[in-house]
Amino acid sequence: MAADNDPLAVALFSEVFMADQLARNQISRALPKGMEISHFSVLNHLAHVNDERSPAQLADAFHVTRGAMTNTLSKLEWAGHVHIRPDWDDARRKFVSISPAGRSARDAALAAITPVVGEVVRAVGADKIRAALPILRELRLRLGAE
Repeated sequence: MAADNDPLAVALFSEVFMADQLARNQISRALPKGMEISHFSVLNHLAHVNDERSPAQLADAFHVTRGAMTNTLSKLEWAGHVHIRPDWDDARRKFVSISPAGRSARDAALAAITPVVGEVVRAVGADKIRAALPILRELRLRLGAE
């Protein structure tokens, strides 16, 4: 029976991968100069949680290596978008928080990408997007659990 579903699985993931690539390209072009999707994603996450996170927690949240997250955080710190401080109880650990400049940069990026994303939603139709969200969310949750 599983072999019968293979074309469906291939079609699903082909569409997801292509949509991801096209969305990343459009959003990358819309972001303010010098900002990358990874930068925006971390700033957006920190703005939403409104609390400090360790680099390891951020790496786990984004399913990237600690080295990749350290690289992103270094660039964000250089730009003044995050504050990185030592853990006062364990000097080997660090904590990251969004700075006021980072919050402003995140807000500017959100303002730049919202029209791009909004146009896609209008073109596809809000009802279709609402119907697709639970399915995409379930896919994300199942893939994230593995």
